Amino acid sequence: MKITIVTVGKIKEKYLKDAIAEYGKRLSRYCKLEIVETADEKTPDGASELMEQQIRRKEGERIEKYLREDAYVIALAIDGKMLSSEEFSEKIGSLGVSGVSHIIFIIGGSIGLDEQILRRADYRLSFSKMTFPHQLMRVILLEQIYRAYRILNHEPYHK
Repeated sequence: MKITIVTVGKIKEKYLKDAIAEYGKRLSRYCKLEIVETADEKTPDGASELMEQQIRRKEGERIEKYLREDAYVIALAIDGKMLSSEEFSEKIGSLGVSGVSHIIFIIGGSIGLDEQILRRADYRLSFSKMTFPHQLMRVILLEQIYRAYRILNHEPYHK
């Protein structure tokens, strides 16, 4: 299975880069992982809803370039479906069994994803009703993908 994470913005913090590298190394025995960073737009304080829509649209256009027709696209969205780690593992496993060989996860920027990207997604996934920094979300997603593969392979993991 190939897993691509398309994300808005770059990681600057060393501790986050280290965690991402660690999970990338761990995942290498289960899947081919690719992380694509797209440029983020600066959002001024007090930006109007129209300005935020324009920013999401620009970021969305950058994301669209990396979406493949033959891939199953999962957008991380606060209004998405919340799954347990076991359910997430089952989702990844069932996609593989049904012939999906490429999953693309999308992590938006600080003000979320463009509506067009959300419509393009095959599935919307939420990790919580809480808001997390999009940089940290990358680490959380990688950890859960790793955990999903451990569960699928009946290997021990921390509950």
